Amino acid sequence: MNTDRRQTASFLFEQEREKVQRNFSVMVKCVGPVCNLDCDYCYYLDKNALYPDKKFSLQGFRMNEQVLEKLIRDVITSQPQKRIEFIWHGGEPTLLGIDYFQKIVDLQQKYADGKEIANSFQTNGTLINDKWAEFLASHHFLCGLSLDGPQKFHDNHRRFINGQGSWEKVMKCIELFHEYEVEFNTMSVVNASNSKQPALIYEFLKSTGSRFMQFSPIAERIALDEHEPLSVVSNTYKKETAVMQENVSAIDWGNFLCRIFDLWVKKDVGEFFINYFDNTLAAYIGQAPSLCSMAPFCGCSPAIEHNGDVYCCDHFVFPENHIGNTTNLSLAEMVKSDKQLFFEQRKQDTLSAQCRACEFLPMCGGDCPKNRFVKNEAGEYISCLCQGFQMFFRHTQKQFEFMANELRHQRPPANIMKKFKHKI
Repeated sequence: MNTDRRQTASFLFEQEREKVQRNFSVMVKCVGPVCNLDCDYCYYLDKNALYPDKKFSLQGFRMNEQVLEKLIRDVITSQPQKRIEFIWHGGEPTLLGIDYFQKIVDLQQKYADGKEIANSFQTNGTLINDKWAEFLASHHFLCGLSLDGPQKFHDNHRRFINGQGSWEKVMKCIELFHEYEVEFNTMSVVNASNSKQPALIYEFLKSTGSRFMQFSPIAERIALDEHEPLSVVSNTYKKETAVMQENVSAIDWGNFLCRIFDLWVKKDVGEFFINYFDNTLAAYIGQAPSLCSMAPFCGCSPAIEHNGDVYCCDHFVFPENHIGNTTNLSLAEMVKSDKQLFFEQRKQDTLSAQCRACEFLPMCGGDCPKNRFVKNEAGEYISCLCQGFQMFFRHTQKQFEFMANELRHQRPPANIMKKFKHKI
C-alpha cells in the first residue's frame, strides 16, 4: 500500500488547521505568582522557580505594558466570536493597582473593533477599598472572591506573610461589593479541615450573599526531593512524592458534595448556583459540562505568564507544557499547535479502563488529569477523588434525573423542591 497519501483523520485535520479559528479563554497571570498572602495550600506560589534570574518581587513579575498591549490585541483579533473573555489572575492582581487595570480597559476598547469585552478578576479581597469597588462595578468586572468559610476555617490556611489571618479583610471586601453592586462569586478551596463541615460552610457562604459558589478540592502532590525547583508537581512526575497535608480525602470530598446537595435540592434550586451541581445537570441533559475537570476533554484555556509565556493550562504550568510566548507567536497559532491539541486530547486518551466502564463517566469526565495519581487494582491511574465523586453521583442520581426531565419538558428544575414540600 502507498502510505504517502493515505487520508487519515489526522492528515485531513492538518489540511484544514490553517483555515480554522478556535475560540479560547485566557487566564492572565499579570503579576505571576506574587501575592500578599502565603496560603499553605497554594499551587502557584513557587512558580517563580521557572524564572530563576528574576527577583521575586512585584516589579520583577509585573507584566510590562508592551507585553500587555500585544496580548490584549492578540486575544481580541485571534478569535472569531463577538464576545471576548479575559480572566485576570495571579498571585494577587490588585497588587498592580487601579491605574494598571484602567490601562487594561483602555487597551481593550482600543482594539475591540465592535466586539464585546468581558473581564473576570480573581482576588483574595484583602486590598479592595472603595475606589477598587467603584472601578470594578463601573467596568462590569465579574469578581471571583476567595473565601473558605467562617473565620476559623478561612484563617487556618489563608494568612498574610506575617501569619495574620485575612478573613476580616475579606468580609470588608464583601460589604463593599454589595455597597457598590460589584458582581461576584465565591471560590472556596475544599481542604482537610473545612470539608468536614459542609453544612456550616454552605450556610455561611449563603449568608454573605454569594449566589454563585465555586468549590475547588485540594489534591496536590509534593516532591520529596528538596532540590526540585517546583515543590508542587504534576501527575507525570516520576520521583517520590507525598500528598499535600491540606489535601481533602476522597470520602470527605464526596460527603461534602452530598451534604450540601441535600440542603440545596430542598430549598435553593434556582436561587443558589454551585459549579458541580450545574455541570452535573448539564451532563444529564446531554450537554458537555463547561467545568473543564468534568468535561470529556481539557479546555482550550491557556495560562499566560507575566512575560508572555503561554502554558496549556493554569494547573499545568510546567516546562513540558510551555507552548510559546506572545511576543513572537500569535495565540491563534499556539492554540492550534500540536502540543496544545494533544494536551486537550490526552485527558480522554489516558482514561483508565475503570473510567471507561463507569456509568458516571459522562458526569465526571475522569476528573482533572492532575488528580490522576492513584493506582487502582489493575495498576491504572485514576483520580484520587474517584471514590468521592462516585458517592456524590450515586447519592444524587434520582434527583438529577428528575430535574433533567423537567428541563427536557421546558419546565424549571426548581420543581423538584415541590416534591420535598409535599413530603413535609
